[in-house]
Amino acid sequence: MKTARDQLPMVLRAAYLALHRQSDHRFAEYGVTADQFVLMATLQRGEALTQRELAWRMPSDPSTVRAMLVLLEKQGLIQRKTHPTDARARTVALTPQGEKLFQKLWQAGEPIRKQIQNSLPPGTIQDLVRLLQCVATGLNTDLHTDLETVS
Repeated sequence: MKTARDQLPMVLRAAYLALHRQSDHRFAEYGVTADQFVLMATLQRGEALTQRELAWRMPSDPSTVRAMLVLLEKQGLIQRKTHPTDARARTVALTPQGEKLFQKLWQAGEPIRKQIQNSLPPGTIQDLVRLLQCVATGLNTDLHTDLETVS
């Protein structure tokens, strides 16, 4: 019999994939994928980010982020500009059209957030969020350290 420790990676993956599928389904009518929604949500905080910062905050690999940016830019949902102090970098921000669509997507995602909430015992959401943040931080710290070692 597997322990909870042994089951944790597969359970986390199953939860992520279920969320991803639900999100893709909800956002399809708007022509946006779950990953594109995450990108827009990251930008929605209001500050223009470099493409590298955006990839780190999502988190996603830079080539995937770049491909999504190209598509969203063609749709008029984001704009990329030359960075004010680094000519090699580009900043990314939502356009007004992107802001409007993000608000619609946020509303479309409400049933998913309620479904998650209803699947948990009362009063446990904050604990779950805190624990998942610990997992993400721990795994990202290890990855960041491993990448620095390789460099």
